[in-house]
Amino acid sequence: MASYHTRSNSLPSRQHPLIPEFEEQLCRLRSSEEASSSSVAGKLCGLQDLHDCVDKLLLRPHNQQALSRDQHEKCINELLDASLKLLDLCNTAKDALLQMKESTQELQSIIRRRRGGESSLSSEFKKFLKSRKAVKKALHKAAENRRTFSLLNKDEEIVSMLYEVHSITLTVFQLMFAFISGPKSSSWSLVSKLMNSTKVSCEDVNKSNEFASADASLNSLLMSHKMKKSDSVLDENAQNELQKLEMCIQDLEEGVESLYRRLIKTRVSLLNILNH
Repeated sequence: MASYHTRSNSLPSRQHPLIPEFEEQLCRLRSSEEASSSSVAGKLCGLQDLHDCVDKLLLRPHNQQALSRDQHEKCINELLDASLKLLDLCNTAKDALLQMKESTQELQSIIRRRRGGESSLSSEFKKFLKSRKAVKKALHKAAENRRTFSLLNKDEEIVSMLYEVHSITLTVFQLMFAFISGPKSSSWSLVSKLMNSTKVSCEDVNKSNEFASADASLNSLLMSHKMKKSDSVLDENAQNELQKLEMCIQDLEEGVESLYRRLIKTRVSLLNILNH
């Protein structure tokens, strides 16, 4: 990974202590090859720390002066436009996670009370799968909207850092969408091409994927209902998997909401610099 403190001749001779912290956070986000719920939630937390670091750097007079130069106005506008796309992704993720959480809770209620029998369980499972399809659609949309920053002056340290933050944020979103969507070969080939900074295989997604585990347990339960066989073990297993899934969704929701607030803060800082 490139070192930022050598990029600009205008930088002070002593490296600011936030620069190594930024590089460490960025390296950590790029290093993990896992795609489990804990790793995705961890990456969301890591993004929050990365954005906090950048926000502190944006408060430095040296960086504010650098960004306020006329030659960087187009760069900032590009970054502001990109930040809107990231906020849209946050809202898409929040809506999809909320819909899936509600479907998960309803499925648990149906299994627990055994109301409606097979037809009710099958109907709610279809709603659950519909939520998953909405996430896959968001993933494809995110892939299509990926952009490059032709106007960036990479000799300016803070501009290049802002680009890196946007790039890794988009990559983590793609990882999260792929994790929620589940390991499907058709969609996964698209994700793997985009995630050039994080190598993830289908096997990684299968491992510790609460969404895939919930699918498997629910399919077993539905088969049992269709065969008119009552199996308390399958009921209990489905309940356990759905509870794990609900906790996973809750962690992702909290991570996305916190990241959303960080993105807003960074956007406001850039707007203030642009307007001064």
